Amino acid sequence: MEQSQTIPGHGLLKASLLLLINLSLASSSLPQGKGHPYYMTSDVNEVSGKSFDYIVVGGGTAGCALAATLSERFSVLVVERGGSPYGNPLVLDKKYTGFSLIETNEYTSVAQSFVSKDGIMNRRGRVLGGSSAINFGFYSRAREDFIEEVGLEKELVRDAYEWVESRIVFKPELTLWQTVVEFGLLEAGILPYNGYSLEHIEGTKVGATMFDEYGTRHTSADLLEAGNPENITVLLNATVKNVIFQNENRNESRASGIRFIKSNGSPDQSHEVYLNQPNCSSSWGEVILSAGALGSPQILLLSGIGPQAHLRDFNIPVVLDLEGVGQRMKDNPAMGLFVDNKPQKQLPDTAQVVGIADDFKFIVEAGITPVSLNATRMRVSAKFAFPASKGKLELNSTDPRKNPSVQFNYLAKEKDLYECVKMSQLLERVARSQSIAMFVGMEHKNNLMSSENELRKSCKKNVRTFYHYHGGCIVGSVVDKDYKVYGVNRLRVVDGSTFLESPGTNPMATLLMLGRYQGIKILNERTDAPAFSNQQQNPEQFMNISVLGMNLSICHM
Repeated sequence: MEQSQTIPGHGLLKASLLLLINLSLASSSLPQGKGHPYYMTSDVNEVSGKSFDYIVVGGGTAGCALAATLSERFSVLVVERGGSPYGNPLVLDKKYTGFSLIETNEYTSVAQSFVSKDGIMNRRGRVLGGSSAINFGFYSRAREDFIEEVGLEKELVRDAYEWVESRIVFKPELTLWQTVVEFGLLEAGILPYNGYSLEHIEGTKVGATMFDEYGTRHTSADLLEAGNPENITVLLNATVKNVIFQNENRNESRASGIRFIKSNGSPDQSHEVYLNQPNCSSSWGEVILSAGALGSPQILLLSGIGPQAHLRDFNIPVVLDLEGVGQRMKDNPAMGLFVDNKPQKQLPDTAQVVGIADDFKFIVEAGITPVSLNATRMRVSAKFAFPASKGKLELNSTDPRKNPSVQFNYLAKEKDLYECVKMSQLLERVARSQSIAMFVGMEHKNNLMSSENELRKSCKKNVRTFYHYHGGCIVGSVVDKDYKVYGVNRLRVVDGSTFLESPGTNPMATLLMLGRYQGIKILNERTDAPAFSNQQQNPEQFMNISVLGMNLSICHM
């Protein structure tokens, strides 16, 4: 059993972390060198004007698994708006977990902060590996009912999960604090005890982790090595402005490439890359958006796909009037209680134990999390899994680097407020359990301290997020059952924006699985294609014509 550790020389911690942050910002722009795979680059000129079989927009949790799978037979370009996780201790070293969420900036930090219109501070990943590079590393699959509800094939889902787990997932050794939390969850009545399990099952369990025995984080970026690196190109620090479309007929367009800018450059200086069109036949690849629940609907809107009136507000030429884009955005309402009396000088401790209660509605965990660059707090937290309240996402700007406007409408429905009160009561029982009280030196009390009315007020005032927001490109509304965007060809969305709910304890495991799963499905669709397509076409094969702001690529025979 690991012991919770105290921060050594805590007077120097803030200065040391600031140095690490500055070094991480510098290293994130390094395309190669020690620890940086050769297929990564930040030089837009190495990629600009070239063509690939598949273009994956977003090298995040789902995107890397997807790209690795497609690379087994096709050339793949991954465009990531952030830098490399390799060589960055704020990403890779467990003892710095959570500090990357504190120090953020507009264009280069590995986490990008945003405030929803609800007034709640939130975060999104901006680094190769996405949220798997900045979260707390807890890994747990989705419940079986979720897989059935979204119509995925159980056997292929299992294979995809196992492919991920064999490469980047580990069984944790519980810290002393996590063992105490485990007893606290059981005392609060979150039963049965399920021991170590990858499954999302009711009761108290130990989950898997992305940190290995040496405290090194493994992210979805590591999965790229499981593909064919000769077929992969990763462009870092590049932000996609829009998808390029070619008119097939009067009623339909097809994706033929993307337009992008340097993440820290001018939004007016753009570059383009294209999809291969082998022998000018119909055997095109696809542009696949894996930019996350904020990024993918934002890119669709910037590309002219979305509610027509909203697009015209920003003078964006309408490719397709698709009302569902940006709609049905949800986030899981969460509450937290500090169980220590004041900030501590302990190292962060990531959640390894979880309680799943009340027919999967409530998920309770605990950790030691940074609250500043030189202090941590011991917190017990819970989230409500199935909120009825929903909101929407809209553009704030045509600059793709700017966060879109999003409102989740936390607890807007009375049902959600009622469930938040129940969740808060459970949270109090865990936080005031005898095990946790003894460990932190707090008086144990059997009775709940807060009335129902007080908890209602607390929910409204203190609701927060676990960063598990989803929606905006929902299956059946924006994409079909194969994740293809309605009304256009050669364009898919594969990420959490397609989810109606956040699966499992957190969505990371299911997003990793989904990337692998959809990659295999696409490969199976392309059984008539050659085994590999390594040759990049000459960009001069494409002549680009701008018509009403739309880029049309015409193939020369």
